[in-house]
Amino acid sequence: MLCSREIFGFLIRKDVRKILKRKDSDAGQRGRALEDLRASIFNKFRPSESAKTQQQRIWGPVSALTFNFMVAVGIIFMNKWVLKNVGFQFPVFLTFIHYLVSWALMAVLKSFSLLPSSPPSKSTPLSLFTLGFVMSFSTGLANVSLKYNSVGFYQMAKIAVTPSIVLAEFIWYRKRVSFFKVIALTVVSIGIAVATVTDLQFSLFGACVALAWIIPSAVNKILWSNMQQKENWTALALMWKTTPITLLFLVSMIPFLDPPGVLAFNWNLSNTSAILMSAILGFLLQWSGALALGATSAISHVVLGQFKTCVLLLGSYYLFGSNPGTTSILGAFVAIGGMSFYTYLNVRTAKPKQHSGKTSSVKSKLSEENRENHNGYGGESV
Repeated sequence: MLCSREIFGFLIRKDVRKILKRKDSDAGQRGRALEDLRASIFNKFRPSESAKTQQQRIWGPVSALTFNFMVAVGIIFMNKWVLKNVGFQFPVFLTFIHYLVSWALMAVLKSFSLLPSSPPSKSTPLSLFTLGFVMSFSTGLANVSLKYNSVGFYQMAKIAVTPSIVLAEFIWYRKRVSFFKVIALTVVSIGIAVATVTDLQFSLFGACVALAWIIPSAVNKILWSNMQQKENWTALALMWKTTPITLLFLVSMIPFLDPPGVLAFNWNLSNTSAILMSAILGFLLQWSGALALGATSAISHVVLGQFKTCVLLLGSYYLFGSNPGTTSILGAFVAIGGMSFYTYLNVRTAKPKQHSGKTSSVKSKLSEENRENHNGYGGESV
């Protein structure tokens, strides 16, 4: 409204009225006058690009990374708290609540025209349907894994997704990796094997669920990454399109993976508030990932990701009394070290490509973040 008043006030100025009322017979002169008017209006109401860039450079990365870190760590602890301490033994239904709340919040954003619009891409209904289907299994099994496993075991399964993606891309697309990357991923795999097998809280059923979760999670990341890179989807716009499909399949999974009795659960104010807080964190996780996209370098995401894993391992010990054992902890840090080296190799090979042009730089950065950042519905439990 304020902007409309400023435009109206600008148009009734004396010099502007002279341009609008000019009755020159020369069409070229009249066209130049209108061009001058349009340029004057544009310069008056255009925000300062340098100020925006400076603000993003100073405040954007710090706020985006802090927000993303707090939400990514908080949602895993909150989900574990709901499943263990609150006693909500329905992980798939919890995921359903997460997506339902996220879809409702996105509907509110859309009503205020704050939700990013879908790109004029070539995405077919089949590709969106496939992504929604895979997302339901990926996030549903993630919370089932979190229910039966410790937070540390859950994190090791998440790290195992990256070697699985590399293997899947080699099988499907014949995409080769360097020798040093193979060595780094081998170290990651060995560390994960040591950390999981020697875990004192090892559960055979939980291990089977975590193993079953790795495959749809890897496929989910590949599909999500391809649609964002090649078809220019934003995270929230893609969520808006695929969430109804995901909700449909989550409902079909509840009778098979959740125990009966969800209606008999004690839905008091305290328990319901904890579940809703978990659901809101699920939405904020995706939002924080969208805010952080492009705000920092890939290496910042990598360092933050490894720091998250360390905080989660320590937090699970203090909050839930998790004691995986010394050997398991050493294996976990071996896996973290191998993952750090692997992502360092990715960043080093991507740097020469970023000098070829602005478009290729943005695309390379998006590729790195989709591969390395384990946030959002593609990677976290929600």
